[in-house]
Amino acid sequence: MKTWPTWHSGVTAVASIASIAMATLIVGCGDQSPKSAKQDASGALASTATSPVQSVDGKKVVRNVFVAGESGFDPPTAHDLYSSIVVDGIFDTLLTYDYLAEPARLVPKIVTEMPVAEENGTLYTVKLKKGVYFSPHEVFGGKKRELVAQDIVYSMMRHFDDSIKPVWRFLIDGKIVGMNAWYDAGKKAGKLDWDAKIPGLEVVDSHTLKIKLTKPDFNMGYVMAHPAMGIVAREVIEKYPNDAQSHPVGSSAYYLKEWTRGQKMVLERNPYWRGGTWDFKPSGKDPHDEVIVKQMQGKPLALIDRVEIYVIEEEQTRWLSFKDKQIDLMNIPGGVTPQALPGGKLAADLIAEGIRLQKMVDPEYTYMYFQWNDPIWGGTETHKVALRRAVAMAIDRDEEITVIRKGQAIRADFLVPPGVVGAKEDFVSSIQYNPKLANALLDKFGYKKGADGYRTTPDGKPLTFKYTSQSTALEREFDELYRKNMEAIGIRYEAEKEKFADSLKREKRCQIQTRGAAWIADYPDGDNFVQLLYSKNIGESNNGCYKSAVFDKLYEQSTLLPAGAERDKLYMEMQKQFEADTPWVMGVTRLRNQVIRPWVIGYKKHPVLLAEWMYYDVNMSKGK
Repeated sequence: MKTWPTWHSGVTAVASIASIAMATLIVGCGDQSPKSAKQDASGALASTATSPVQSVDGKKVVRNVFVAGESGFDPPTAHDLYSSIVVDGIFDTLLTYDYLAEPARLVPKIVTEMPVAEENGTLYTVKLKKGVYFSPHEVFGGKKRELVAQDIVYSMMRHFDDSIKPVWRFLIDGKIVGMNAWYDAGKKAGKLDWDAKIPGLEVVDSHTLKIKLTKPDFNMGYVMAHPAMGIVAREVIEKYPNDAQSHPVGSSAYYLKEWTRGQKMVLERNPYWRGGTWDFKPSGKDPHDEVIVKQMQGKPLALIDRVEIYVIEEEQTRWLSFKDKQIDLMNIPGGVTPQALPGGKLAADLIAEGIRLQKMVDPEYTYMYFQWNDPIWGGTETHKVALRRAVAMAIDRDEEITVIRKGQAIRADFLVPPGVVGAKEDFVSSIQYNPKLANALLDKFGYKKGADGYRTTPDGKPLTFKYTSQSTALEREFDELYRKNMEAIGIRYEAEKEKFADSLKREKRCQIQTRGAAWIADYPDGDNFVQLLYSKNIGESNNGCYKSAVFDKLYEQSTLLPAGAERDKLYMEMQKQFEADTPWVMGVTRLRNQVIRPWVIGYKKHPVLLAEWMYYDVNMSKGK
């Protein structure tokens, strides 16, 4: 989502700089601010609005919304954005991000100082803060338990436990000295030895860990901040060996109080959390940062006592909930953009309510994958490549942007999106909307039309484009568009509907023919995107199960290089191989329009950081 640490020879801090070229525009001060807003003595905008939630005991509540259901809250297995947000709020990672810095910058979270890269970038010494505790649990005798270096070792080892189906192993796979050898020995023995010593994870003392890498990794700092690297307690995992995702016990500012699957999550502030003080500087690039700093500087972190998260899949229902003051902040759904943002500006009625708007280009893109193992749609045979290429040329992304997304997206052509290091923002793909050429291509490679006007495969079998999605109004709009696009080239369209969580499970097993997906940067470097097509990541992040020896070799070469011209050349070669094989149809990069109620204080959407609750505040009305 941004950029990563510039690499220096010798000894260097892991994350001095993260470059993010993404522009963030805050609206809600200036002419978009409520006309009645007053300033306090410090010059900050005084926030006199209060939440409609009645707080009888003085506790502060904020209400968030997810657009799709969660899957569970175990760091190595949380494979969707929504679960990862909750994981990020419960579990500590070694590093995190400065709340306001632009470009984004890594900072210590539970370490005393930024880890330093030694021995030509292959050794990091991590020194833990003292006084970091896991929440009290019966496995600890009902008491809290201090987090120590061995917990980090165990948490990393769990990414190699096949029984839990980890999806983030690629972050450290092959990178830590001795880790893969330990895993291979465990597979051979039929059981992993959790008490084994990993040479690359040396516990010096209870609060010091040396991490030894097999080779320099220019993104290791970002790995240390990734929610999947959330630190767990072995006692808890062994208590719930098959259901750790339902029993998250972490050491961060919040804990899971209630959970109704697919409907509602409630987190409450961890009373045993170590605490902290809000101390950030304005980025110098966003005028609203000055307001936030004046509102929040010097306050305790984690002022919000209760976080309520509701799952509302339908756009209109979600928007009505916000309009009815049942949700405190959210991204404006694309379908209501004309009413909420007429002419690209916040609607007058929303301004009158004191609502603030934050605009940004998310560091992400959408894509539609073809199942590489599918006997009709996958593989490298020329006629199959032609079929995928024809479909890619038949999908009308301009109509998607204009009609479905109401102009709140831009075309995505390159494998690294705008605002991420390695992006090539002026790149134009060789695969563009051209249904006439798509039909000609299908004709040439033997996909003949029958009397009913639909095509068959070259060997005469039925040909159907089966697209898997959810039963929402938005997805029905996509069904309508894709059906029209497929009809234009003589291919039957079938809409397969299932729950979001079920789709995620099936695609990890390579069981979905075609599905639309999105990837938002979980660390700010192009590597985070090109790895989506690496064959060793099948079952984790490679959802279409694409395999290409050429692409794999290029990817592996790119991981040995820092960001720069030499790596960019490899990315371009990957792009060429990607277009030659067409394992995906590239989609769009979406524009985020975040609306914030006036009683929410100090909020700014961070492009990488997921759980931001500890960094902002909310004004509460008094209960009786």
